[in-house]
Amino acid sequence: MRIEKCWFCSSTIYPGHGIQFVRNDAKIFRFCRSKCHKNFKMKRNPRKVKWTKAYRRLHGKDMTQDSTFEFERRRNRPERYDRNVTEMTLKAIKKIDKIRVDREVRHHKMRMKGKKAFEQQAAIKELENSIDLVKAPVALQQDSQFTLAKIKVKVSQSQPEGERMEE
Repeated sequence: MRIEKCWFCSSTIYPGHGIQFVRNDAKIFRFCRSKCHKNFKMKRNPRKVKWTKAYRRLHGKDMTQDSTFEFERRRNRPERYDRNVTEMTLKAIKKIDKIRVDREVRHHKMRMKGKKAFEQQAAIKELENSIDLVKAPVALQQDSQFTLAKIKVKVSQSQPEGERMEE
């Protein structure tokens, strides 16, 4: 059983699934679903479409260089069947898969490391811009307990009597 890769999104295509397109120069393109086939016909670049594997690799979202990818490479050389070699190969596949998953988790953690600080800065900025929605400016000036710990927030003065909105 040969498992192919989609030309557009790089997902796996199992036998009996997907669409094959053969160009005039006899180049074969395999697609996992009609979504990929339609994007190919619209001449979209897979590196610019966010949900493809090519985009994720190009923009550092997925691992690109790893020794475990060497084992996924397609080989066209037929090998003579040997029960011992097959058994060893199946054991090795399990180990390699576990190693690859661990490395992907580590890669994801490294990517997300700086995100927490970025989200905290965005929250502080949002709070500075709209602190009056959380608590009235007059109450903030009277009680210091309403100020946030470790965060200094600028509070604007309340509106004059004539410009206040009535309920």
